[in-house]
Amino acid sequence: MTGMETRFLGIAELAEAPAVAVVVDVMRAFTVAAWAFARGAEKIVLAESLDEALELKARHPEWAALKDGPLAPGFDLVNSPGLLRSLDLGGRTVVQKTTAGTVGALAVKEASLVLCAGFVVAGATARLLRAHGCDRVTFVVTGEDGRADEDLACAQYIARSTTGAGTDAAGFLRRAGASRAAAELREGVRQGVHPDDVALCLELDRFPFAMVAAPEDSRMVLRPRAVPPVGRG
Repeated sequence: MTGMETRFLGIAELAEAPAVAVVVDVMRAFTVAAWAFARGAEKIVLAESLDEALELKARHPEWAALKDGPLAPGFDLVNSPGLLRSLDLGGRTVVQKTTAGTVGALAVKEASLVLCAGFVVAGATARLLRAHGCDRVTFVVTGEDGRADEDLACAQYIARSTTGAGTDAAGFLRRAGASRAAAELREGVRQGVHPDDVALCLELDRFPFAMVAAPEDSRMVLRPRAVPPVGRG
């Protein structure tokens, strides 16, 4: 596929709902979401607020509530792939509320196709865009008011990968690894962090699925969608 028109916008720059949106949060919301699915979660409900997350958890005690920062009363999980990867979430629903990623996904909930992405699902995300024949895609760069280089690098990599030609990821991963978010995670500036988080966020194509967010019962719900590599399936 060639000629896909792309825009890269921060959350505040979204004037109207795009037709197709890829919401990127590398460090760490959508890396965490991918790990939750890999650990067996059935779906992820994207909460508008911490209060809504707690309210949903109270109504559904079997659900697992997840937030940024340190663990807090009423929450089961923190927004860290390193801390999540050893858990068994088989068949469970996760309620996720983060500072940037979930906000970005909810900001484009009127779009006809909403994909949530990080490097761990970059290839599958590009293949799904290609399969849909999308000619215009808005990439939502969620971190740092649209300036987070790890999110922009991942968005640009996915955009380039939709052409089907081989795209070298090394430079994009280098930029993400040198980003402010990566430095903050490495230095322990943020709470609720595992030493492996940065490395886990930079694992290209760790998972063979894309993540599609769509309205279900008036809430945005994220689910994995398998996208077989070209030439298989």
